[in-house]
Amino acid sequence: MTKASPASTSALLQTPPDLLRRLLRAKDRMDAASQEAWPIARLARVSNVSATHFAHAFREAFGLPPHRYLLTRRIERALALLRDTELPVTDIAFQTGWESLGSFGRTFRDITGLSPSAARAQARARAPEQRRTLALVPACFLNAAQRPALDIAVSEKRRREAAGINRA
Repeated sequence: MTKASPASTSALLQTPPDLLRRLLRAKDRMDAASQEAWPIARLARVSNVSATHFAHAFREAFGLPPHRYLLTRRIERALALLRDTELPVTDIAFQTGWESLGSFGRTFRDITGLSPSAARAQARARAPEQRRTLALVPACFLNAAQRPALDIAVSEKRRREAAGINRA
């Protein structure tokens, strides 16, 4: 679960309200269309700031870079589709914005620790009582609680795992 650290909460409170509104506009656009390509230049145009300023301000305000935020949204959406639909994994990969099944599967496993098929099986294996209970929880809370944590870059996570380095 992704939680705001005291440092990121402090940074969010220190972000000027006008800039924060602009950053939230870009964040909302990414949320609404996470399957689309969102390069920094496009996000900066949405926010009406320079690309460099946008990248720095987004990370300062929200605690992670825009690309990593977008990855969490794509994986979050893929998890929901795996859980709630019968769509093939390939269709889910392309619907959530991945250009190849290989990069989707590798990134999905790096972030969740499971393959897409295993995540689907795990979600479906939950007891019926647990599924009924979760159905009563508002979707926004459920999504936030199940949001993948990406406090380090996926490539850094892979490098550490290959080297046998645990998180400090």
